[in-house]
Amino acid sequence: MDGRLVAAAEEERFSRVKHDSRLPWQAFQYCLREGGLSITDVDCVAWYENPQKKLERQIWSMLVARRPLPKLDPQRVEREIRECLGFAGRIEYTDHHLAHAASSFFYSGFNEAALMTVDGVGEWATATYGRGCGTTLDLFERVEFPHSIGLLYSTMTSYLGFAVNEAEYKVMGLAPYGRPRYRDKIHALLRSGPRGQFSLDLRYFDFSNWERMFSDELPRLFGAAPRQPESEILTFHQDVAASLQVVLEEVLLEKVRYLHEVVPVDSLCMAGGVALNCVANGRIRKSGPFKALFVQPAATDAGGALGAAAIALGRMSAGRVSCAPMTTACLGPHFSNEEIRALLAPTGLCYRDYAGKREALLRDVAQRLASGEVVGWFQGRMEFGPRALGARSILADPRRPDMRDRINASVKRRESFRPFAPAVLQERVEDHFDLDHPSPYMLETCGVRSPLGLPAVTHVDGSARVQTVDADCNPRFAALLREFERITGCPILLNTSFNLRGEPIVLSPMHALRTFSRSAIDLLVLEDFVIEHRDIPDIFVQQSELLAEEHSREEQPGAVGHAVYTFF
Repeated sequence: MDGRLVAAAEEERFSRVKHDSRLPWQAFQYCLREGGLSITDVDCVAWYENPQKKLERQIWSMLVARRPLPKLDPQRVEREIRECLGFAGRIEYTDHHLAHAASSFFYSGFNEAALMTVDGVGEWATATYGRGCGTTLDLFERVEFPHSIGLLYSTMTSYLGFAVNEAEYKVMGLAPYGRPRYRDKIHALLRSGPRGQFSLDLRYFDFSNWERMFSDELPRLFGAAPRQPESEILTFHQDVAASLQVVLEEVLLEKVRYLHEVVPVDSLCMAGGVALNCVANGRIRKSGPFKALFVQPAATDAGGALGAAAIALGRMSAGRVSCAPMTTACLGPHFSNEEIRALLAPTGLCYRDYAGKREALLRDVAQRLASGEVVGWFQGRMEFGPRALGARSILADPRRPDMRDRINASVKRRESFRPFAPAVLQERVEDHFDLDHPSPYMLETCGVRSPLGLPAVTHVDGSARVQTVDADCNPRFAALLREFERITGCPILLNTSFNLRGEPIVLSPMHALRTFSRSAIDLLVLEDFVIEHRDIPDIFVQQSELLAEEHSREEQPGAVGHAVYTFF
């Protein structure tokens, strides 16, 4: 009841099913263990949406679509909490966008702030505007389904041949390669209204279709058929992505300015999936009216758990919500040297043990990075949210012109245009980037002005998605950056998530070993243990590939295709 955030994790990291939407029972059990609790110690379980209100929207959508109703069960959530988690106590439901708003404001450290949440859809709301002050939240305006900036972005993601609910960030990464030649056509899809309102021209959308999100009018508008997944990316696709990104930024900036007129304070809190658009965040911070911005690092539905917990705490303590400011996203499982040694010993793998020799470990790893090798870096508690921040990361030298293409092709196995992020020592950030404040969660872009030349982490438009590293919050990662700077004069490393394409970020040492064996990563650092890729036997690689194939075939009950948003 003290409002201290002890643990948070996403189910996908445990189940190895990306974006796993099933009841997060493994993540729940982890949080109990981390807190030293049993299920009988829990007073309340909070849920991040209202099942009854969601059911209303689902039924309305089905009736409008004139489709037979599937089995919609508003009691499913409570039944699964009771049966799967074995919990017999109090359950508190929080409206989806209220959970988003609370997940940002109550962990921001601000006493007062304007609030903006933007996503695909909650129960009915797709965007909300509000004010947070002390222990209270007031969401005074909202935009309702089917009008949604998030659904516009997802629809265009599908039109461009990428997976909905997963690859919107790919469209953001593709945008700098194009020119906004179709800006007027995107504006035809999304019309800004008075105050915080906006609307979609529904002639171009079909949210009742289980195979795609757009009508035949959308390809006619752009004069081109939808791109087939995995097909060639043309200049047209780059230009559509650029146009979509520009319009998104324009509309968000317009609504942020309106919000400041209504709530004329210094600070803004944002959450919802659209709040992970780091390019838009950078523009809001640079060109918007607010002096300070906090975006919850797990701004998607996963982070809604934090907001729901804060709201439930307030309801149980007569409105007294007192959550400590969020100082780290590393809230997941951690593994001791003893656990890792016990894992490695029976495998017969060759490894070096640096336990008690931290300086030697950092020196040797930094030297390998400086020589052009790619390092899998597994340290401390796993991050909460979609960004790897130096706990489950792949690291490399950002000064090497070939490093981005090399990691995309042979390490991550993904599209060549995908950008990487720089991790930089907090005290050195202004020497290399147009950034005058901490950015610990890699949630905004800024200009690159480094004299070093950083081709592996600089986007084609001269920007980068920066993570600043503070020694107080991430001491070992900061120490590695300092050692790399001592050797090379560069206080920056390329940092990307420790996973392969289509897979969740690794959680455990075994996950790290399997991913390492299947990639072209040169060196794996598991806490104080170092393994060379050349020492991994072929049979281990083959077994890891077979396990990955099994996970890729696993389907979630009731899941729909990657071309549509999961409305139902």
